[in-house]
Amino acid sequence: MRSEKIGYMAPIVVTDKKYYSYEDKNYGIANIPLSGQDMDTLSEVVEILKQFKGFSYFTELGSMVNKLEDKIYRQQNKGRSFISFETNNLVQGLQHIDQLHKAIINCTTLKIAYQSFKARSGSNIIFYPYLLKEYRNRWFVIGASAQKKQVLIMNLALDRIAFIKELPQEQYLSNNLIDIDTYYNDVIGVTKLPNQKPLSITMWVDSVNAPYIITKPLHTSQKILQRDKDGMIFSIEVIWNFELEREILGFGESLQILSPRHMVGKIAQRIKKMNDKYFEKTAK
Repeated sequence: MRSEKIGYMAPIVVTDKKYYSYEDKNYGIANIPLSGQDMDTLSEVVEILKQFKGFSYFTELGSMVNKLEDKIYRQQNKGRSFISFETNNLVQGLQHIDQLHKAIINCTTLKIAYQSFKARSGSNIIFYPYLLKEYRNRWFVIGASAQKKQVLIMNLALDRIAFIKELPQEQYLSNNLIDIDTYYNDVIGVTKLPNQKPLSITMWVDSVNAPYIITKPLHTSQKILQRDKDGMIFSIEVIWNFELEREILGFGESLQILSPRHMVGKIAQRIKKMNDKYFEKTAK
C-alpha cells in the first residue's frame, strides 16, 4: 500500500491511488477556524435573518439563527458555548445526504443498495427520490420505486443504505403520486402508507404530565377536550404507526388511550407483553 502527500490545507494522503484521507485522523473541515472576514460576514447574515424570525413563513429559521449565533460566539470566545443543541455523532448514513439532496433537485434516478433491519439480505432498488426527512436525529429519503410493474412510495432509512449510484441515463419518474408538502401533516414520525387514513385518537394524561403535552404538543392537531384535578383528556388526528405507539408507551402509566377501541386493545397487548417479560426476569 503506497501513500502520497498532497499539499492542500491539512496534509492529505492518497492510498492505493484511489482513497483520500487526512493524514491527521483528528482533522476535519469543520475544525478550520473562521477568518475575521468570515466572522463579519456571518454576523451580518445573522442580523438579517433575525429580522425574519417573527414572521410565520420564517419560523423554521429560528434554530438555524441560534446555531449561527452560537458558532460566532464560540469563535470569538475561544470555544466557550452557552447553548447546547441535540446532536448524535454516532448516527450513520449522514454521508448520503448531499448526494440524495442533489438527486432530488436535479431529478436524477438512483440505484440504491438497501437492507432493512427486517430483511435477511440486501437488495438493489431503482429509486426516484422526492424528499429528505429527519426524525429524532435519524434521516430518511422518501421517493418512488417500480416494483412488479407497480409504482410504490417508499421510505428508506439512510443508515440502511450501503451505496448509491446515479443513473442519469435512466428516465426519472416525476412525483404525481403524493403531495410532498402535506404528506406528513397527519403523521408523528415517518412511517405511513399512501392510502392510510388518520384516526381520531383520544387520551387521558395525568395532571403531572399534562403540562408537558400542553407546552409541547404531540401533534399540531392536538386539542384539549376535558380537564379536572386528576388530569386532562386530549385528542389528536393522526396515522397510527410505530412512532406513535412508542410515543404513547414512553409516558408509561401517565397516559391512557381512550379511543378508538381497537387501538386501546393494541396498546393493552403491548403492555401485557412488557409486564410478562419483567415478571419472567424477576421470577428467575
